[in-house]
Amino acid sequence: MQKIAAGLLFFTSVLAGSAFQPAQPPAAFDVLIRNGRVMDGSGNPWMRADIGIRAGRIAAIGVLPAAQARTTIDAADRLVAPGFIDVHSHAGGEGLANPALRQGQPLLAQGVTTIVANPDGGGPVDLAAQRARFEKQGLGPNVALLVGHGSVREAVLKTANRAPTSDELDKMRGLVRRGMQDGAFGLSSGLFYVPGSFAKTEEVIELAKVAGEFGGLYTSHIRDEGNYDIGVVAATQEVIRIAEEAHVIGIVSHMKALGPDNWGLSFAMTARIEAARTRGVQVFADQYPYEASSTSLRAALLPLGVELAREGDTAKAREVEAIARENLRRRGGASAIQVAFYRPEPALQGKTLAQIAESKGTDPVKAALDLLAKGSVSIVSFNMSEPDIEHIMRQPYTMTSSDGGLVAFGSGVPHPRNNGAFARKLNVYVRERHVIGLEAAIRSMTSLPAAVFGFKDRGVIREGAIADIAVFDPAAVRDRATYTQPHQLAEGMSYVLVNGVVVVDNGKFTTATPGQVLRK
Repeated sequence: MQKIAAGLLFFTSVLAGSAFQPAQPPAAFDVLIRNGRVMDGSGNPWMRADIGIRAGRIAAIGVLPAAQARTTIDAADRLVAPGFIDVHSHAGGEGLANPALRQGQPLLAQGVTTIVANPDGGGPVDLAAQRARFEKQGLGPNVALLVGHGSVREAVLKTANRAPTSDELDKMRGLVRRGMQDGAFGLSSGLFYVPGSFAKTEEVIELAKVAGEFGGLYTSHIRDEGNYDIGVVAATQEVIRIAEEAHVIGIVSHMKALGPDNWGLSFAMTARIEAARTRGVQVFADQYPYEASSTSLRAALLPLGVELAREGDTAKAREVEAIARENLRRRGGASAIQVAFYRPEPALQGKTLAQIAESKGTDPVKAALDLLAKGSVSIVSFNMSEPDIEHIMRQPYTMTSSDGGLVAFGSGVPHPRNNGAFARKLNVYVRERHVIGLEAAIRSMTSLPAAVFGFKDRGVIREGAIADIAVFDPAAVRDRATYTQPHQLAEGMSYVLVNGVVVVDNGKFTTATPGQVLRK
């Protein structure tokens, strides 16, 4: 009798713990993404799963048949990936700071949910003020800030071509330290540009050490991307030296071998990086997927601060013309230079220097110097080789970037990378040319940059991660921006979420501005 009673008690307790237990309510989320192929950003292949988002974070991943949400997105078998991270963007200048452009639609249209601002040694010295400005007006994507070496140097030394005194160097250290305390992720430099070009390597090492005190990194528009000065291989080695001696991560920004003289040197550059990584130096690169770069005509032809000749100074004029002629040759000639912005004569925008010289009945170098005498000129410069582009892209330490900004529709004829870099990599280099696989491309846009920059809980799809997400059909993603029609937005993004908020809804922009200014 006792055995029967014990058995009934056990049986009753089992039923009480299962069939007769009150049913649990279905999980409730803010956003539920169903029927997606989840590619988590790590480089792994996709897997089918639903994603539940709550309070801006991924709360659940898996089969969630009973889940409910205020907003349900049917991914319809599309890829669900982490939002893309642009590690070298000029959109933080007058782009996102412009109320009319603050949502960053050209970025969102590519699936970009985070940008890194203040590259090439530029940007404001007062990062707290920059942050406050962004936060006051609102942002579409997230923004991470860098301290600009050139800006810091100019604040202390103006444009003096000399080494700082010990007191001046201390002041520069103080400005870098303040920027890092204000949440910067590292130090950027533009050693090709004045005043950064006036700095010796040792100066940059000292300032990179300050960034390193806060866990920051060092990223550089290197001193020479071609053969203007020390050469592109030596300039790559300088980044390695700075990273090694300052004990920080070093990044070769928008890595390239510029100009026909240097085509093929990407292999020497990557050999230096691989050797450094083998001995324990943390060196990475980023790259935009185009054969053309963009800079100012002055930087391209007179990059070391050479001034134009005054009227009547024929000796100086001959000297400047000789310098410009050689540098134009380095760039691939007059047909390889296209005017992007030129306020004095907007009709010249979109024309090559060769076309401009022919229309004016003059020599291309004389035409170029005449343009510079009347105003500043922004150019698109066709100077890279496809074998170099592909070799750099295949490296496992290469992140994706745009080097682009945000410009109002119809303003000039800028580089198409502003609107198309991430879409072009997926469209041209993954789908059409098969240079790299889809998983590797997504990793270069998501988990790799997040790890390098230290973006906590971003760049991956996993439970607990922040819900920066892009939903798209890889076969439908296209870069529509071209060198002659650069203002066209990319297409193919079905849904984009920033911090769990939908900013692209079934291919259309919402009005949401959920972006945050990230802090190290």
